[in-house]
Amino acid sequence: MASDHATQPVPILGTDGERREPARSTARLLVAGTSRRPDAQLAEIEARIARWLGRFALASNDTAGLLAGFAGQLVALGLPLMRVAAGSQVFHPLYAAKVYYWRRDLGVEREDFARDVPGHDGWETSPFRQMVSTGAAELRRTLGSSYHRGEFPLLDRLVREGCTDYLAFRIGFAPEATLGQIPGVLVSFQTDRAGGFTEAEADLARALALHYAHAYKTLSSVHAGRVLMRTYLGADPSRRVLDGAIARGQAETVQAVLWYSDLEGFTRIADTAAPDALIGLLNAYADCLVTIIAEHRGEVLKFMGDGILAMFPLGDDSPCARALDAAEAALGAVDRLARERAAEGLPCTGIHLALHVGEVLYGNIGSRERLDFTVVGPAVNEVARIEAMCRQLEQRVVTSTAFAQAAGEARSRLVSLGRYALRGVRRPEELFTIDPESGDAAH
Repeated sequence: MASDHATQPVPILGTDGERREPARSTARLLVAGTSRRPDAQLAEIEARIARWLGRFALASNDTAGLLAGFAGQLVALGLPLMRVAAGSQVFHPLYAAKVYYWRRDLGVEREDFARDVPGHDGWETSPFRQMVSTGAAELRRTLGSSYHRGEFPLLDRLVREGCTDYLAFRIGFAPEATLGQIPGVLVSFQTDRAGGFTEAEADLARALALHYAHAYKTLSSVHAGRVLMRTYLGADPSRRVLDGAIARGQAETVQAVLWYSDLEGFTRIADTAAPDALIGLLNAYADCLVTIIAEHRGEVLKFMGDGILAMFPLGDDSPCARALDAAEAALGAVDRLARERAAEGLPCTGIHLALHVGEVLYGNIGSRERLDFTVVGPAVNEVARIEAMCRQLEQRVVTSTAFAQAAGEARSRLVSLGRYALRGVRRPEELFTIDPESGDAAH
């Protein structure tokens, strides 16, 4: 049964996130139950909320805080809100959309809709989904005794929770006016007051949804930009670029452990596998290796075909030990992945991996209009040469003398393979591999 809810003033969130008590003069601008609102009063409320949204969008990148503050402002001004939801498609490699939900009793929660989970029940049967598919700009359902249940499972649930009115708006974006072709924002308002929203309150919600969309678009564009930078550059390079390291030639000299790996027999697999199967192979092994490198605080810098270039910066701890831990974990994970894929009749393989220590230039390199944030230097070439020795020496992991010398206590986990001439390197060099007696790595 719907409840009569007497709205009490609630603290207003400032643009800095601090909670502030609303002024008494604004807390009663809307009085529940009246059927009309003076135009000037509604205009004042709209202007207040629009100013707050604009200030928040300039001062914060917190989309959950945006919805919490927006709903809190409206409740403080007397709008009898039970629930507010806002969502959009997102420019993200893993997620297709996200929706934020504010409830008077719970605050804000977020739901992400993954790209690889088709037919998500909560989305496919929602009012938002119908609005997107039909292009409707507005959807309203009065949830009284005459409401026909079964149209939307969400509304059936809200009715059971006492909701009396559901009002939703879709605010579209021009394709050229947003990052990633995000088509727009959806915003819905629900109340549990007997009789639902008045027409004046519905008009106010309609106007405020547009202002909310402006602020949401600003914040979502920032988030999309950060996601893209992290996805295509990696965590540390994206942080440096966003901190201002964007000038061509801006680089620093760092000492690092370098990781270079590729897939065994990839050329043979590429010659025989279907394109979809080949992409699936690359993605599956990249998922496996990149996750392990990140877990051991390494930084993937570049994908080169089936190869991965990564680094573990030298610091106060032992990056060589972390790199060896990552290497052993990678061998085990790749073996498990190969068994799983073979059982499913999918292409599978192993990896070859080289570890080296050297000095590299780390920063922006490229042309005036196309830069790459990466590492360059003789050490990068050398780690590639060392990786090529894996086939000749029939080893899955090969490390350089420099790595062995820098490994400290982890040196005991390595065994010498002898001295070998490396293409492009002046003198023969002693190479090492992981001692099979020191861990789980298998040759």
